[in-house]
Amino acid sequence: MKLRGLYAITDSQLLASRFLSYVEAALEGGVCLLQYRDKSDDAARRLREAEALMKLCERYGTRLLINDDAELAARLGVGVHLGQTDGPLTPARALLGRQAIIGSTCHASLALAAQAAKEGASYVAFGRFFNSVTKPGAPAASTELLEQARAQVKLPIAVIGGITLDNAAPLVAHGADLLAVIHGLFGADSAQEVTRRARAFNALFAS
Repeated sequence: MKLRGLYAITDSQLLASRFLSYVEAALEGGVCLLQYRDKSDDAARRLREAEALMKLCERYGTRLLINDDAELAARLGVGVHLGQTDGPLTPARALLGRQAIIGSTCHASLALAAQAAKEGASYVAFGRFFNSVTKPGAPAASTELLEQARAQVKLPIAVIGGITLDNAAPLVAHGADLLAVIHGLFGADSAQEVTRRARAFNALFAS
């Protein structure tokens, strides 16, 4: 499967009362990967929401990933995205099998990306590129870094951090395969607007 296009990431607070309707609206507009990101410790709700997302993703032919929780991913038979504080990728790869998509946060570091590739990552994620609501203190990444990564890392590259329709095009031009978006996609006034934004993000890859 080619990893290229919009990478939608959920945010429990942002999507509080419209979780499934907005996610479905995004899927309607086309999403390559969907990441379920919930930092709470309500395991029962997380399982319930992840299962609901899995059903939606199956209907739209989208791959689901779970943020930071390889056990939940294994239980559902989906992929996982791991941050630098989640330990090495190798145990997750052993747990989830060869086919699972496993992503790795590499901040603004080519060394971390090389390490992730060695440990069996499916894609590497760099960021933040712009001021981010979700991670305001994260180190900044640049388009120069993207070009270096493109030359050195033989994996799909995801970019994250404050990405909107107004600033995403240069990232695609400099080698991004996946635009990982939270607020720029889901911070919309209506489900129709979420669908419109999803289509517009994907259109950036068409040229």
